[in-house]
Amino acid sequence: MSTENKELVVHFYNELFANGNLDVIDKYVGEEYIQHNPWAPNGTEALRGFVTGFRKRYPDLQYEVARVIAEDDLVLLHSHAVGEPGTKGQVVVDIFRVRDGKIVEHWDVIQDVPDSTASGNDLHSTLSAPASQSPDASSAASKEVVSALLDALLTDRDVSAWDRYAADPYYAHNPKNLNGVAAAKEAFTSAFAAFPDLRMDIKRIIADGEYVAVHHTFQMNADDRGAAVVDIFRVQNGKIVEHWDVFQPVPEKSANDNTMF
Repeated sequence: MSTENKELVVHFYNELFANGNLDVIDKYVGEEYIQHNPWAPNGTEALRGFVTGFRKRYPDLQYEVARVIAEDDLVLLHSHAVGEPGTKGQVVVDIFRVRDGKIVEHWDVIQDVPDSTASGNDLHSTLSAPASQSPDASSAASKEVVSALLDALLTDRDVSAWDRYAADPYYAHNPKNLNGVAAAKEAFTSAFAAFPDLRMDIKRIIADGEYVAVHHTFQMNADDRGAAVVDIFRVQNGKIVEHWDVFQPVPEKSANDNTMF
């Protein structure tokens, strides 16, 4: 099912945004379409209007899907979109729920691409080798490694978990983070010290071979409206070797009542 859902979502996405083919909405989107993008209402007609307006605003839109991750009924696209030529564009994660061959729910997280990053890495490319993942990689094993790291960090504030669950060379695509396991430990040590009430509420985890995506809320403290975040980890030989994330503050108002999660 995951393979079929991948093909459906990639085709739908390409037709909609690259070709402006609105007919795919009728063909592939369910009658009850739940929208979590805070700028768009629910339903297929709202989606049609959103895409029409978006393509009118950005007629020279270019995008590259860097990776597709799917598990069960969820499909995640990690993309680099450039709306205006000559700009850095945005890094985008879209998550779709597919039921009986129809897309019935959508979440996304969008972040502007900065002029530079601390590591020198961009926000979407693959630097760990080989570029293609092993066909024998276990989704369950990869998910177990990432879940163990997050549990140790968030429950026990145990930054030494990075030594157990990650390995150098470790590539970081967060704009503020340096490469290397030591740098990851230092980043979390500093974050926990500055924000002792920092918390993440994990909403969904999608594992596909070497890749594990974690969609969660992120709050510095209990009064913080927070942000929607997707972390993507690559696991090789039982260790995390690469990490990407996309971070979007939750707006005060939304065009729908579904929240970003």
